[in-house]
Amino acid sequence: MLYPIFDYLDKVLDIPGAGVFRYISFRAGMAALFSLIITITFGKSIINWIRKKQIGETVRDLGLTGQSEKKGTPTMGGLMLMAGIIIPTLLFANVFNIYIILLLITTVWLGAIGFLDDYIKIFRKNKEGLAGRFKIVGQITIGVVVGSTLYFHEGVVVREFSNPVSIEEGVVETPSFKDVKVAKTTIPFQKDNELNYEVVFGFLGESITPILYVIFVTFIITAVSNGANITDGIDGLAAGTSAIIGLTLAIFAYISGNAIFSQYLNIFFIPNSGEMVIFCAAFVGACVGFLWYNAFPAQVFMGDTGSLMLGGVIAVSSLILRKELLIPVLCGVFVIENLSVIAQVSYFKYTKRKYGEGKRLLLMAPLHHHYQKKNIHEAKISTRFWIVGILLAIITLATLKLR
Repeated sequence: MLYPIFDYLDKVLDIPGAGVFRYISFRAGMAALFSLIITITFGKSIINWIRKKQIGETVRDLGLTGQSEKKGTPTMGGLMLMAGIIIPTLLFANVFNIYIILLLITTVWLGAIGFLDDYIKIFRKNKEGLAGRFKIVGQITIGVVVGSTLYFHEGVVVREFSNPVSIEEGVVETPSFKDVKVAKTTIPFQKDNELNYEVVFGFLGESITPILYVIFVTFIITAVSNGANITDGIDGLAAGTSAIIGLTLAIFAYISGNAIFSQYLNIFFIPNSGEMVIFCAAFVGACVGFLWYNAFPAQVFMGDTGSLMLGGVIAVSSLILRKELLIPVLCGVFVIENLSVIAQVSYFKYTKRKYGEGKRLLLMAPLHHHYQKKNIHEAKISTRFWIVGILLAIITLATLKLR
């Protein structure tokens, strides 16, 4: 909202200082600052309001240390995260940017699905929450919207350079380029790292390529959002991990939106994607601010309102930046947590069918509960998972040069 106002003040009225809004770094810093202020300053009021409405966590007896102490802790704290992301983005980002629009829609849509799930669990006293089929329908819907937009929208392009860039002795040669409207992505750790989905799916026919691309996008959004949802099981784990991922995506967005840096590093130049830095900054600020209350011992839980939204936003950001093939690395914590559940269930069913008695690979799934069963304090588990997340983020950023 402020961006067009200050743009007018700068270009039309020539007001001194108004031009600072042209800088992504300034607006990203302000978005992160406002996000922290919103989540920390108003967080306590939101928690008190949630507690007043008796929106407390219902805890199943899983035999975990300290579990009973969490009973009654306010949940649906994802509302704090949504406020911390949406308000600064509306204030400091260009809300007419197609990528910002997609990310805001994803935030609201998946947040609403998670909110409905939490509402049914708490107010309707139904521990199952929203039926799985309705969650899937909601995730498919946003997948179709995002996939169709990325494939068909005229504003979504990548640019191919026709001359090499040189950065020597302080002299920067301006590259020339042309816009290419194709569905492309980046293959990590490969020198010739372009992958064209139209070529990959093209052997099945041109007409089916967009459909397969949309299905692929939907799968990624569903998998990552569910992975974040599963990870949200102990204090601070999902929020801290998401903050690390969000910061990494902000770096990618800044580089991808800059013609000089993107060609020098031989990655896609994606026009207007630099605006995503403001959204990612608000995202990181909201996660860190939420940790103020969610770190052990948690005063509030994000619930599905927050976890489904965080995972979905991360997936959509990766797709926009053509980094979806890096998700298994960047979101490795989510992936491992997801796989631990799949492996546990599959092995139990297999052994029960073969031996008549089900056996378990882990003491308990997801993986963080396995370590809790080994009597490791949940604060230590969260911290160690954050460290793993930081290592994975470094590896992800290293793919800019390691090919």
